[in-house]
Amino acid sequence: MNDPKHDFDFFVGRWRIENQRLRHRLQHSNDWEHFEANQEMRLLPGGIGNYDDFLAPSWRPGFVGMSLRLFNPQTQLWSIYWLDNTNAGLDGAGSLMPPVVGKFENGIGIFECDDELDGKPILVRYKWFDTDTETPRWEQAMSADQGKTWEVNWRMQMFRQ
Repeated sequence: MNDPKHDFDFFVGRWRIENQRLRHRLQHSNDWEHFEANQEMRLLPGGIGNYDDFLAPSWRPGFVGMSLRLFNPQTQLWSIYWLDNTNAGLDGAGSLMPPVVGKFENGIGIFECDDELDGKPILVRYKWFDTDTETPRWEQAMSADQGKTWEVNWRMQMFRQ
């Protein structure tokens, strides 16, 4: 059995990413935008976790995104925070927004949290696939019905550089 604190070690390094992102979320839309991005992931010391940067100048010039993934050795779960230079990933009080939390099982990573969209409660899910290849995949989905149905609104296909 692998040590779960190494679950994201596959992602260390530089990546070219093909993105498909739904322009209108939870509106039964099929209007997808396509763009490329670059990402580089680095480990934090002592098995604490890792972070990456996300740059997509052809999509949004000047936009910088960052994922911060922290591993809790007591719960064996990952907490993933999304930060960017548009809202910093902070709430009105200046605290980090709640992370998606989860783990990998049978080669698939599932991470979820409660959130809001347009003032209404939703669930958010990140999912990782094909992490044992040079072309892992990630997707984000949202649910407005407590997880009965999910709408995928962002897909990323990664290619190691």
